Amino acid sequence: MTGASHKPGFWEGRSLADLNDREWEALCDGCGRCCLHKLQDEDTDEIYYTDVACRLLDSNTCRCSHYEDRLSRVPDCVRLSPDEVSQVAWLPPTCAYRRLHEGRGLPSWHPLLTHDPESVHRAGVSVRGRILCEQKMGDDWESRIVLWPCQDGPD
Repeated sequence: MTGASHKPGFWEGRSLADLNDREWEALCDGCGRCCLHKLQDEDTDEIYYTDVACRLLDSNTCRCSHYEDRLSRVPDCVRLSPDEVSQVAWLPPTCAYRRLHEGRGLPSWHPLLTHDPESVHRAGVSVRGRILCEQKMGDDWESRIVLWPCQDGPD
């Protein structure tokens, strides 16, 4: 959902809560990082990303293969909302929702700026080629912890 169907810069100078559903959805860059399983340390609450993806994540497009009914298929899937953006600690630093909430703006590789949905992949920000599907996962989740999802991408 990028490109010509939206007014250029529709997100600028507006709060996330002011966006309509179509605009909200268009902000997603399609990186797939939010669909990675995360582990949380019980003592420190620190969050660790793994390279294990939700079973619904298409590893090529980095989009949910059943987006419309994902909440019924994956009970712990989160329907992100403007209120949630300020409350969840696991949004990756590259996430447009997080970036805009923090006042950082969209990065130069974001598909809304490039008008190309592949730009997120070319920038090396997406999970394409880096993930394991949860259905192939064993029991050793800690061995799947990776650092790249919590690192910011190029601006």
